[in-house]
Amino acid sequence: AAAATTITVTAAPSIPSDEPSYSKRHVFTSAVLNSTNTYRAQHNASALAWNATLASFAASYLDAAQKDDCRFAHSGGPYGENIAMGYANATAAMAAWGDERKEYDFGRPGFDHGTGHFTQMVWKATTTVGCERVLCDGVKGWFVACEYWPRGNVQGQFGDEVQKEVESSSDAERLRGGLRMVVMATVIVAWFSWM
Repeated sequence: AAAATTITVTAAPSIPSDEPSYSKRHVFTSAVLNSTNTYRAQHNASALAWNATLASFAASYLDAAQKDDCRFAHSGGPYGENIAMGYANATAAMAAWGDERKEYDFGRPGFDHGTGHFTQMVWKATTTVGCERVLCDGVKGWFVACEYWPRGNVQGQFGDEVQKEVESSSDAERLRGGLRMVVMATVIVAWFSWM
């Protein structure tokens, strides 16, 4: 039986920015992975790896969106997806999604439009992410799209897939250790790709 998946959208009022995390690919990739995997470690989920296929899908979607006056809407693609617009840098966009955890009701796990970015970000079964960004004309700023696989926000699975914050410092440190390894490998790969 197919599971229903729901998606939410976040936009922040902000002045367009040309922060290095948007203008330099390797910095953007590192900012996305560092921020995302920090939230994941705090919620007992393993670190995500960068997926070039997902990033390519996000790039194609944003190219089409930019031609449509940067219409802020989901792609409707086959992956889990978070989108944001107007944040000053990639870390701020990831933090907006991750900080939705303050509103998530762990006692009644399930989908909510106000917390759907957070739940996708920390979905335990998700293993890869790929993101892209485009600067929109006018006051819209940067448009960021992140694609996730396997997709999250699957009805009936929130209790298993979205965990409370890790309380034990040893558990958190163990997860952060794995995170540092993934981030370091990603930075090295991104650096060589950039060269």
